[in-house]
Amino acid sequence: MKFVLFYDSAPDFATTAPIWFEAHSARWREFADRGELLMIGPFADAGIDGAMAIFTTEESARRFAEADPFVLHGVVSAWRVKPWREALV
Repeated sequence: MKFVLFYDSAPDFATTAPIWFEAHSARWREFADRGELLMIGPFADAGIDGAMAIFTTEESARRFAEADPFVLHGVVSAWRVKPWREALV
């Protein structure tokens, strides 16, 4: 089982995301380097649909979000983690 972190974009996403992108990407690289983060990225219309990331554990997904600069600085208006049973591995 994997765990999907969903981000909802804040209304001013387009102006705030570039400010915090370097810190946000440094954070996800740490999780990817440890093998906890498998995939991450925005949906095609990130301002409306947000983004998602796939983690190996619920704990790592929550730990990532709780200190992600996008969350801390209001780029993300809400986040949630859902368990996901991948069918094709």
